Amino acid sequence: MDEQTEIELQAAAFRRLQKHLMQDRTDVQNIDLMNLAGFCRNCLSRWYQEAAAEKGIDIGKEAAREHFYGMTMAEWKATYQTDASPQQQADFKVSFAENVTGKD
Repeated sequence: MDEQTEIELQAAAFRRLQKHLMQDRTDVQNIDLMNLAGFCRNCLSRWYQEAAAEKGIDIGKEAAREHFYGMTMAEWKATYQTDASPQQQADFKVSFAENVTGKD
């Protein structure tokens, strides 16, 4: 497979993951994704922002989130986010430390 086709397939898979998380499974909370998989929608938007920076494109955190979510973070939270339980919050602290803090 040539490199351009590989890039196009990877981009298509990413778009499908984005659609799945943003349209098909809005019931799944970010905190649950983070606790179970070590990443969440915010991580994906941050990775998008970091990839843009590597290309010399400056996209702020909120703009990257809005691009990924298809709405502002405030709109997403008001529409889909539920309150996290104390156990979810405790698990999140561990998962965040393991998967985000100090990672390049």
